[in-house]
Amino acid sequence: MTEHNDPRTAPSASPAFSVDAPLFSRAAWARILPFGAYIFFIILGDMLERTGIARADLRWLYPVQIGAVALLLAYNWRGYHELRGPLPSVRQMLVSLAVGVLVLVLWINLDAPWMTVGSSPGYDPRRNGELDWVLIVIRIAGAALVVPVMEELFWRSFVMRWVDSADFEALEPARVGIKGFLVSVVLFGFEHNLWLAGIVAGVAYSLLYMRHRNLWSAVLAHAVTNGLLGVWVVATGSWAFW
Repeated sequence: MTEHNDPRTAPSASPAFSVDAPLFSRAAWARILPFGAYIFFIILGDMLERTGIARADLRWLYPVQIGAVALLLAYNWRGYHELRGPLPSVRQMLVSLAVGVLVLVLWINLDAPWMTVGSSPGYDPRRNGELDWVLIVIRIAGAALVVPVMEELFWRSFVMRWVDSADFEALEPARVGIKGFLVSVVLFGFEHNLWLAGIVAGVAYSLLYMRHRNLWSAVLAHAVTNGLLGVWVVATGSWAFW
């Protein structure tokens, strides 16, 4: 005898995504907010400059910007599970160092007009024609120690995996699909004035994360690129690259 379920009592199929579920989880916000704070200060600086404040007088914004990002990273540190595992092996670290240097070389050479979008006023740390070493140290330290952690948590750990899975923390880096890879790389590229160099860097850092399955590999490569770029900028006076 065939049984017929009463449609009034039969359980309904659960939707793939609940309309009441938030778009971003708490883990996602922990990676979004430091990046959002960083972008906020960039926009704030542009708005203040449009009001007539000289760009040279806005250099103090960078220490505040980096400080705000560092505080947000510290506040959420316990939730960054991808940074609490073992460090990369010595071999992986050497590969990351090499990738960081390679990205730097490409970055300062991929600057043809068609490889850029908009213009970058850069960051000039000189005061009355003399180098302000306090600003220089803060700039390089921020770019090499804070920015790589913030950006790799946002672009690689979060965006690249979230595009493929809302439960991004459960997705192994090696299992990221082509969609997540391309979306994160292209957006990361166009976050920068040198969009092509940005895309190349995004590809390099993403592949490190996916292959080593360790976000520290990408952070280390990114830190090497940014740190050496800072040294090169100061040595050559190429402030537009900052």
